[in-house]
Amino acid sequence: MTPFDHPRLIADIGGTYARFALETGPGHFEHAASLRCAEHADFHAAITAYLAGLPASPWIQHAAIAIAYPVEGDQVRMTNYHWQFSIEQMRERLGFDTLVVVNDFTALAMALPKLRQDQRRQVGGGTPREPSVVGLLGAGSGLGVSGLIPAADGWIALGTEGGHASFAPHDEREVAILRHAWKQFPHVSFERLLSGSGIELMYRALADHAGRPAERLAAPEITQRALAGTDPLCKETLDVFCGLLGTAAGNLAVTLGAFGGLYIGGGIVPRLGEYFDRSPFRARFEDKGRFSGYVSAIPTYVITAPDATFVGASGILEAQLRTLDTSPASAILEQIRRVQDQLSPAERRVAAHVLAHPRAALNDPIAEIARQAEVSQPTVIRFCRTLGCEGLSDFKLRLASGLTGTIPVSHTQVTDDDSMVELGAKVLGNTASAILQVRDQLNRDSIDRAINLLDSASRIEFHATGHYGPVAQDAQFKFLRFGISCTACTDPRLQVLSAAVLGARDVVVVISNSGKVPELLEVVERAHERGAKVVAITASQSPLARKADAVLIVDHEEDVSTHVPMVSRILHLLVIDILAVGVAMRRSGDGERAAPILSAGSKRRATPGVATAVPLATLTSHSR
Repeated sequence: MTPFDHPRLIADIGGTYARFALETGPGHFEHAASLRCAEHADFHAAITAYLAGLPASPWIQHAAIAIAYPVEGDQVRMTNYHWQFSIEQMRERLGFDTLVVVNDFTALAMALPKLRQDQRRQVGGGTPREPSVVGLLGAGSGLGVSGLIPAADGWIALGTEGGHASFAPHDEREVAILRHAWKQFPHVSFERLLSGSGIELMYRALADHAGRPAERLAAPEITQRALAGTDPLCKETLDVFCGLLGTAAGNLAVTLGAFGGLYIGGGIVPRLGEYFDRSPFRARFEDKGRFSGYVSAIPTYVITAPDATFVGASGILEAQLRTLDTSPASAILEQIRRVQDQLSPAERRVAAHVLAHPRAALNDPIAEIARQAEVSQPTVIRFCRTLGCEGLSDFKLRLASGLTGTIPVSHTQVTDDDSMVELGAKVLGNTASAILQVRDQLNRDSIDRAINLLDSASRIEFHATGHYGPVAQDAQFKFLRFGISCTACTDPRLQVLSAAVLGARDVVVVISNSGKVPELLEVVERAHERGAKVVAITASQSPLARKADAVLIVDHEEDVSTHVPMVSRILHLLVIDILAVGVAMRRSGDGERAAPILSAGSKRRATPGVATAVPLATLTSHSR
C-alpha cells in the first residue's frame, strides 16, 4: 500500500449516526468513529467534533461524504433528518480542496465489485452472471435502493429513491398492517415499513391485529427480543420484516434484471446473522408466480464488510481526483508552467503565485493577487491575457471549473481596470452569488405563513420607500392580476395615513433592505393597532423583522449613499415572485378564485385544479 501524502476524510451520514474515518492509503481506514446525529446541531458541528477528537490535527485536502439524500446539485437536505448545507460553502468553511458528496447507496453500490468473498454472505441459491446488472437495497433509518450497470471501463451506479415505491401487501396480515399504517400516512411506501421506525409501526399493527396491547418498544428492543425468542409478537414482527424485504428485493431484481446478484446492506439486516438466513426472506424473494424461475436463478447476498460504504465513497473520490487531473484547471496550470520562461519578470511572479496557491488565486480579489505577487494590478490582467483569457474573471472561471468540479460564485469588486467583459461578468457573478445566499436562507415556515396571510387577505398594501418603491409597484401589478384588491404605497406622508384605515383582514407587506426606516416602522405600529397583519421583506435582526408577523429574510449590504441599489432590489423582486407564485398555486385549485389568474388576452377559462391556467413566465417577468 502506497500511503497518501495527506489523509482523506471519508464519512457515511445516516439519519441516526454519522460515521467518519481517515483513509491514509488506498482502502486503509483509521480512526473510525460513529457519532449520534442528534448530539450535533448540524453536519459542520459533527465533522468538527470528529476532527477535534483525533490524536493529532491532520491536514486534510480531500474528503468524500456518503449521505442519505438524493444528491443532485449543490444543496443537500437529508430525507430522514434535518441537516442541510451547501456543498461548496461547506468545502470552503472546512478549508478542503475537494469535497465530494454522494448518495449513500450510490457509494455502497460502487463498493460491491470490490467486495471479497469473506465480505458477503450468500442467502439461498442462484449463481451470478458476469458481467450483469447488480441490485442493492438496505434498511436502516430509511430504505436505500441502488444498482450497478456494467460499462466498458467499469460500472455506472444508479441513483434512485426506490424505497419510496408504494407498498403492496402479500396476504391478509399485511393488509391489516397497511390499514393500520393508513391511519398515519396517506401514502405507505416500502420505506415506511422496511426501516427502524417501520419495525415499530408493524409491531403496533400486529398487536392491534391480534387484539392485544402493544408495549412501548423501540426497534432495537423488538429485534433483540425476536432474536432471543422471548416474545412471539416481536418474532412475528421480525419475520414479517424479512418477508417484506424479500418482496422488495424480488421487485428490484425483476425490474433491473439483476443477474449479477442482489445485495442487502443497511444497518439492520447485517446484524441479524443466521436468523435472516432462516427467515422468510428468500422464499418471498422467489415468490413471483410465473417468474419464480427467473428470480430463483439470481443470488442474494448480505454485505458483511463493515466499511463497504467507505470503500465506495473513497472510489468515487479517487475517480473525481483523476478527472480533476485532466480538467481545464489542470490544463491552464500546465499552460502556465509551459510558458513561464517566456513571461516578463513581473508576469513570472504572478505565475509563481498562481502555481503555488491556485485556490487563493481563485478566491482573492485582483488587489490581493497583485500584492502577493508584488506586481501592479495591470500586470495581473496582462498575465491573464497572455494565457488567452479575456481578463481575470475569465481566467478564474477556467481555473475554478476544475479545482472544485463546479464554479464557485463569490462577490468580486468592480475596479477601474476592468474591461467591459470583466465588468459584466462581475456584475452577473455578484448577483448570482447573492441569489444563492438568499436561497440558502429561505425558511419554509416563513414562506408558508406569508402566503397564507396574503391568500386570505381582503386587501393588501405594499409599502416601500426610495429606491425600493419599484418593488412595491411590481408587487401591486402581480397581485392585481389575481383579482386581489391591493395598492402600492411609496410616499412616506401617505403611508401612515393609509395604515390608519386598515382593517382586521388586511395585510401590509413592508419592503425595506435595512429594516430601520422610521416611517415604515410607524406603518407597522399603525397596522397592528388596526388589527392588520404585517409581512416584512427585510434584513435579519432588524427592527422591522422583530415587529412583523411573517418575515422573509434578505441579507444583502449595499451602500445606497454612493450608488443606486442593484442586487438588493433584484433580491426583493424575486421574493415578491415567490409570494406571487405561491398565492397563484393556492388559488389555482379553488374554482372561481382561479379565474382572475388568467393572463391578459387569454381566452381559456380557468379549470379548477389546473395550475397551467397561469403561465409562470407571466408571474415572474419584471417587464411591462
